[in-house]
Amino acid sequence: MSEDARARLTQAGLNLIGQALSIFDSDLRLAVSNRQYQVMFDLPERLTRPGTPFSETIRYLAEKGEYGEVDDLETWVATRVEQARVFAPHYMERTRANGRTIAVEGAPLAEGGWITVYTDITGIKRQEALLRARSAELSEQVLDHSERLAAANRELAATNAALEETQYELMQTAARIRQVTEMTPAHIAHMGVDYIYTFSNRRITSVMPGSLDDPVGHPAEAVLGAETFRRILPGFLKAFAGEANVIEITHDLSGRRIRIALTPDTGEDGAVRGVYILSADVTQETQARAALTQSAKRELAAQLTSGMAHDFANLLTIILGLQGRLMRTEGMPAEALGAVRATLSAARRGGTLLDRIAAISGKRALRPQAVNLPALIADLATMAAPTLGARVTVSIDVDGLAAPILLDPGPLQDSLLNLLLNARDAMGARGGAIRIAAHPVQDTWIEISVTDTGPGFSPEALTRALDPFYTTKGGEGSGLGLSMVYDQTKLAGGTVRIENCEPGACVTLRLPLRVVESGLAPMLVLLVEDDADIRASVREMLRGLGHSVLEAESAAEARALATLPEIGMVLSDIQLPGGETGVALAERLMDRLPVALMTSLPPGDRLRASAPCPVLQKPFVAAELAALIAGVPR
Repeated sequence: MSEDARARLTQAGLNLIGQALSIFDSDLRLAVSNRQYQVMFDLPERLTRPGTPFSETIRYLAEKGEYGEVDDLETWVATRVEQARVFAPHYMERTRANGRTIAVEGAPLAEGGWITVYTDITGIKRQEALLRARSAELSEQVLDHSERLAAANRELAATNAALEETQYELMQTAARIRQVTEMTPAHIAHMGVDYIYTFSNRRITSVMPGSLDDPVGHPAEAVLGAETFRRILPGFLKAFAGEANVIEITHDLSGRRIRIALTPDTGEDGAVRGVYILSADVTQETQARAALTQSAKRELAAQLTSGMAHDFANLLTIILGLQGRLMRTEGMPAEALGAVRATLSAARRGGTLLDRIAAISGKRALRPQAVNLPALIADLATMAAPTLGARVTVSIDVDGLAAPILLDPGPLQDSLLNLLLNARDAMGARGGAIRIAAHPVQDTWIEISVTDTGPGFSPEALTRALDPFYTTKGGEGSGLGLSMVYDQTKLAGGTVRIENCEPGACVTLRLPLRVVESGLAPMLVLLVEDDADIRASVREMLRGLGHSVLEAESAAEARALATLPEIGMVLSDIQLPGGETGVALAERLMDRLPVALMTSLPPGDRLRASAPCPVLQKPFVAAELAALIAGVPR
């Protein structure tokens, strides 16, 4: 039976009890009540909703005269609230303003708060008074009423026993619900229409670091922060209007992507009493989705441009041939010779442009490896120095990134080199200063920025700089530099931001931060490769990483060796002799051994795409192999 069904059955059972019942939590807010509670004290609907403060209920009853004349209402309410915080067991009888007498019995709960049972004992009190007044002359009636009183007492005792059992069940149910919600890797909460939290599973700081740890009883803006609250507010307003909705925001303090589902809490009368909130960190999902979307765009671009590029290449071949023949014509006038040379130059630039388009639209698989980012940036600055020239100075500021990071260094170097050259061109012949800075954002992103002292981006460039073929260099630029930076960064699951600073321009790359796990313990690796030279090269890489190696040339030989208990992992080529591929071998062995594959097949190959495990693209270096082994599921 689900918890919702159990809760409905429990509430139905409570409504059948003849006594009134209420449970207030440790924050003096109503948690549970039954129908008799509302009827007995003639309470409005708003005072029977979960989350209602005890102070509001006691003030309402005092204003109705339930406790007789009260001289200073606020002082009296404050005193009663302080008494309630003690949670001491108590029993009392009092006569209400309507003349009826009730017995009030309260008991504290283990996790805070208390449960109170209210019993109307007006009939019993009347019987007691009658007995005292007429005991001498109505002995028969005395005996009769005594029997009724005893029966009533027995019934009351049975009801109290049932209430105790109900109280125990409620405590158990609450404990189970609390345990389940606190184990959930998401923040689950309830908020009233006054934007005050009435429930939280205490997971908000794990989803949105920097938020208030215990939000119950606090307004949403104070819990979330003003900026985060402003972003979620439209969703809250929709939920309070009765419309369930889901929104995604970027949490400023952590840089995480948060998905928030908001469901209206609607009462039996159809009025919205609050909103249920489910918040989850979907940063990795968003990064993967961005990379997948960018990959799909690349695929579409490849399909659209491949045919045109082929025809264009043929045309350029013809143009180059004809112009070459003209160049060799004797007696060519100087003016015509200049035009031929210009045509040849333009045709060659067209060929270069085709190569760059192919680099953007062609398929490319990420090849992450453990990278020392400070060393990579320092090497890049050294390599670029001669190209940048003596009038350009480069400073480096890397903070908090000493540990190796898992990323593809090739595209990152290409992107940073593009940004350095763009900064040099923007500053012009007078030169200037370029600053490369890198730092982590919480534990989610790496931010790498390239800042120059040039004139900055024009308003149009701020809008269009990342568009393919947009350039401010006239005929000297292809307009693909920043577009390639954007493309490569998006493929890695990151983002690019361009802006003006004081002085100059700033381009910031934000990439997923994946710290390389500590090295694996040495193990015996079964290496399956039919080419002896490649097998020898990979064997030396594995030994350099501290692993022992057992070699096989075919899938059949590998299956025989894989039965050895010492084998810790299998690394196989996809294309093997004998009719059985590395993919088929992996499918046979994966249920009992970690398996990885390597290949020279392109990423779009059908056989490669069917691999059930990680695939390493040949050729590769030891760092890439180490990253592959660390990422293989075990």
